[in-house]
Amino acid sequence: MKITFLGHATIHLEIGDSKIIIDPFISGNELASHIDVNTIAVDYILLTHGHQDHVLDVETIAKNNPDALLISNYEIVQWFAEKGINGHPMNHGGKHRLEFGTLKYVNAIHSSVLPDGTYGGNPGGFVINTSSKNIYIAGDTALTMDMKLVPLGSPPLDMCILPIGDNFTMGYEDAAIASDFVQCNTVMGCHYDTFPPITLDMEAAVSHFKSKGKELLLLEIGESIDL
Repeated sequence: MKITFLGHATIHLEIGDSKIIIDPFISGNELASHIDVNTIAVDYILLTHGHQDHVLDVETIAKNNPDALLISNYEIVQWFAEKGINGHPMNHGGKHRLEFGTLKYVNAIHSSVLPDGTYGGNPGGFVINTSSKNIYIAGDTALTMDMKLVPLGSPPLDMCILPIGDNFTMGYEDAAIASDFVQCNTVMGCHYDTFPPITLDMEAAVSHFKSKGKELLLLEIGESIDL
């Protein structure tokens, strides 16, 4: 599994022959100005919720990848269906088998509204189980006891991707607790530095995780790792 950080909460995954993008917000992110959204190839577009900083580039990516399947909650899938984008709706607790593995939609505590003010349903996160690796992508969320359910319904996680920027989501201290709840000590941080309210003290965050016996990965925008 190849994981590429594209800034903010945007993640690109390569799992076997499948290419997946999560929460595409690139063209509106000055920190990601070196990323050309028009060159991104995907088979799936996963959306955790409807806020503009998670869905801004969906239409561009879908236009450039007309066979891509959008996956999110029912409300978001229906909203994009009206724009001609093919989707598969899910809801909390449900899982769906895809060519790259099993995708489960799990709870998140946040808000959700689409860019035109349309109700965006309840926000969520994703657990991806493949034949070789398992990851949890929390989406925008507060720390929640529901995270303790993740390891009960999934094989052991190899990585979790958690928001750590605080203010709009949990900060890095709560993210360290979240990693305990999901029983995964390897964490990739996201949703930080894009806007002034979520500026991250990277040294303090990494040090805090290290003090708990955990690893916090803070990738450069455009950087990839192999899991």
